[in-house]
Amino acid sequence: MDARIAVRNALEHGLVVPAFNIPYPPMLKAVAEAVRDEDSVAMIQVARLEWEKFESVSLENIAEEYAKYAVEGHTLLHLDHVPVIDEDHREVDYMALIRRALDAGYQSVMVDASRLDLKGNIAATRAVAELAHAKNIPVEAELGAVMGHETAQATIPYEEIFEKKLGFTEIPEAEQFVRESGCDWLSVAVGSVHGAIADNLKDQKKPSAKLDIERIAQLRDALNIPLVLHGGSGIENDYITRGIKAGIAKINVATEIRQPYERALREKNDVEYARAQVYTRTRELIRDFLHTANDAKVING
Repeated sequence: MDARIAVRNALEHGLVVPAFNIPYPPMLKAVAEAVRDEDSVAMIQVARLEWEKFESVSLENIAEEYAKYAVEGHTLLHLDHVPVIDEDHREVDYMALIRRALDAGYQSVMVDASRLDLKGNIAATRAVAELAHAKNIPVEAELGAVMGHETAQATIPYEEIFEKKLGFTEIPEAEQFVRESGCDWLSVAVGSVHGAIADNLKDQKKPSAKLDIERIAQLRDALNIPLVLHGGSGIENDYITRGIKAGIAKINVATEIRQPYERALREKNDVEYARAQVYTRTRELIRDFLHTANDAKVING
């Protein structure tokens, strides 16, 4: 299965490819089985912060775990958020991480240079695109500031952020970015919120969020590439459905499956019990929240 084709098919049919984050390796088996059993297509992904601040160990470790449980025609392996400047404002050797991911067999990769200015974001993304495209691997990039652990705007009330479109992806900048960076998919800031990663906040319920559907449609028309939504957990379901129809072709989900795993371990300290909670929640999300059950045939073309 080709990641580029899968996401493009989702865009053209008004569907979406979910991407489930794996901060704890035992979660992967449960997610893969849930995707298979709902006859869906989804990415299984890991971000740098998940081996820096959680327990995924390394991108290679998740690739090895993925190889045990991958389901042809249903799962894809994606490298999520490799920042150029991380959430602690440290510079990251992002090109080395991208090279490692390509060597480990990742089917798509993401570089996040959104903390740089537009020129710097374009340059970093272009460097990654040139490297990945040489191996026919698609590249996701980010433009704008998704609220949450990435931004200083987390202290501003959500309604004010949404009303004033603070940090939202601007269309003229996005056009220039896509044209000059060579990215295949673009993560856009249109109202979603990243989950908390601080130890004292990890179990906190995310604020209910909404999406600027008009901005999504405008970006899709202007760019003609698949759009990605980060911070997919916690968004009102009607907005998710409308956002997918407007042009969101990949959506990241982390908090909604991480928290059930963590709660289950605290409750029973039993990995199999925790896996069962992840399996059940993933199936619910696929079926009732993202509405991607039985989409495999269409997504695979």
